[in-house]
Amino acid sequence: MFRSFLVLAGLCLAAVAGRAAPIRVAWTPNVLRVSDPRVPGGAVEILYLEAFCRPGGHDRDWGETRVPHRTELVSSSPGGKVLRFHTTVGTNIHVWHDVTAGRDSVAMDFRFENRGKEAWDVEWFQPACIRVDRFTGCGQSNYTARSFVFTAGGLTALDATRRTTRARYPGGQVYLPPWVPPEDANPRPLALDRLANGIIGCTSGDSKWLLAVASDRTFELFEGVYVCLHSDPWIGGLRPGEKKTVRQILYLVPNDVPALLKRYRRDFPGRPDGRW
Repeated sequence: MFRSFLVLAGLCLAAVAGRAAPIRVAWTPNVLRVSDPRVPGGAVEILYLEAFCRPGGHDRDWGETRVPHRTELVSSSPGGKVLRFHTTVGTNIHVWHDVTAGRDSVAMDFRFENRGKEAWDVEWFQPACIRVDRFTGCGQSNYTARSFVFTAGGLTALDATRRTTRARYPGGQVYLPPWVPPEDANPRPLALDRLANGIIGCTSGDSKWLLAVASDRTFELFEGVYVCLHSDPWIGGLRPGEKKTVRQILYLVPNDVPALLKRYRRDFPGRPDGRW
């Protein structure tokens, strides 16, 4: 099955892509729906803005790590191309974010500002819990065989990584860049492999498409417990008056891994200080 990652779509996929309607995005409270008639299932559902987190959370109750937040939809463009949101994190962190649908990707752009007089230790966040059951045609027991990250050995299926099982909360698997302290990570089991880039993704059930996600400030990649994948970005706290930006991109592209890597390097050339 894993050989399917290297299957190229060819002229047939190019023809389908040319006829297909563009990607569209829609939002109901807490759920972002990315519709694309080309891919299996026709749409990907995302739990959008799942959590904002303090450091030191790997061996701590999850409720003590999360910072409360509230999100509202500010506007949506005709045709489902752009959604604009405002989120309040804690009492004084304001986040304005846009979700923009492209031909074969969805960009999520976040602008953070601390409008208070005290610093906030919001270290990282989980913007998108991406449900991939319909796309992969798999369930909780087997979707890791169709999902991947990049390690020192190159593209690596999640079920082939050096997995662990002991953590505050069982289930799932966390993949860290070399610079993230394990004690700050998600309280799920930590894989022993360290990441070589910030991509996490999966191949479709028909092996013709890739779904992948990456950000410009990677904190962790995460295989969740709901047939889901995460790219969780780093914020690094906010001093009074400080502003920061984060960009994340969801790709829905033909199954061509070298082309995906080229696209990723163009979109996320690295530093400062997403590293890589």
